[in-house]
Amino acid sequence: MDRSQPITYFISEGSPRSGFKAEDRTLAEWALQAWGRQTNPPVDMVPGPEESATIRVYWVEAGGGLYGEMRGRVVNGRLAADVFVHPDTESLGPDIAQRARLDPLFRDTVVYLTCVHELGHAFGLPHTSAFADIMYSFQFGGDFVDYFMRFREQLQDWDDIERASPFSEADEGTFRALYP
Repeated sequence: MDRSQPITYFISEGSPRSGFKAEDRTLAEWALQAWGRQTNPPVDMVPGPEESATIRVYWVEAGGGLYGEMRGRVVNGRLAADVFVHPDTESLGPDIAQRARLDPLFRDTVVYLTCVHELGHAFGLPHTSAFADIMYSFQFGGDFVDYFMRFREQLQDWDDIERASPFSEADEGTFRALYP
C-alpha cells in the first residue's frame, strides 16, 4: 500500500444477522492501529468515506467455517482492499462456538484476531505456516481454540485487547520490511 498519503479506512456497521456487535467496530479500529504501530514513524491512517477509503471493513454472515476474507481493488490508481469479517462465532465449529458462548472475551478475541489477520493481507502480508504468526493459515490445521487462547490469556478485561500484542516477531519483521 502506498504510504505517500495517509491510508484512509472505513469500518461499516454490521447487521445482527451477521453476528455483529457494536463494539466490533472498535475491535477493527484497534486492529488497524496495531498494524500501524509496527513502524517508526507509525503508518498514518485516518477515517475516510466508504467510496474512496483505501481499506474498508465489512461484517458479513458466515459461511462454511470461514473467519474472514480480503479482496484487493484499485481506488484512484492506488491499491486498496476490502476486508470481510464473519463475527458469528457460532458458525466457526463447535469448539470455538462453545468457548465463545462461555467467555465473551474469547468471542471478542476471535473477532479481533480475524480483523488483524485479514488486515495483514490488506497490507500485503502473505499466509505463513508458523502457528505463532497472526498470518498463520488455518489450512495447515492445528488446535484453533489454542491459537486464539494464546491471545485471550493475555487479557483481564476488554480494554486489554488494545494493549496486548497479537504479533509474532516474524509478523513484525515482515511488516517492517514492507513498510520501512
